[in-house]
Amino acid sequence: MKMNIPNQLTMLRMVLVPAFIACLIYIENPFVCGIVTAVIFAITAFTDMLDGKIARKYNLITNFGKFMDSVADKFMMFSAMLGLTAKFGVYAHLKDFNLNAYILFHVLLWSTVIMFLRELGVTSIRLVCAGTDVGVIPANYFGKLKTVFQMVSVVVVLLEYAINEGDKLGGFNTYYIGSYVSLTVMVFMTVASGINYIKIYGKYIDTNK
Repeated sequence: MKMNIPNQLTMLRMVLVPAFIACLIYIENPFVCGIVTAVIFAITAFTDMLDGKIARKYNLITNFGKFMDSVADKFMMFSAMLGLTAKFGVYAHLKDFNLNAYILFHVLLWSTVIMFLRELGVTSIRLVCAGTDVGVIPANYFGKLKTVFQMVSVVVVLLEYAINEGDKLGGFNTYYIGSYVSLTVMVFMTVASGINYIKIYGKYIDTNK
């Protein structure tokens, strides 16, 4: 099956996710782990922006691309959030109890739950609309903005992990303030964009059929 460049970038994004998770799990040094995974995730996120720009500029938009772009985003974000939640859940209890990591673990956990429920609801709407005249629903501006905030929050968490736990900056500690702020904004955008999808496409859901 021959794919155009935007679709190839979308598939590359899905291939990079296992590499990200492997580094997150198996690199033990916090500083190296945080920096390497942040770089890999940033590259992965960049392909998301690049495939859309190329597709629109050269009129390479396809139903496959619209569908798989959304799937790749979810694959990337769910893997990252679940990986980070597991990472901090374990890290908080290694050696001496780490209160900062313990608190962030719970913030990540509930952020992931909210993100999962939102994506499950929106995906259900997409599936229903796919069988109507609406067809495949592309990600709208609000949805793309939500994805940007989700990606930024992951990078911020990884960088603060490198700074706080890597002990490379003379004991400097951010106490994960940046992570809390970015995750809070991410959750707000996740919920708001979900409500936006329901407002636009909820009318196409017929409970009598």
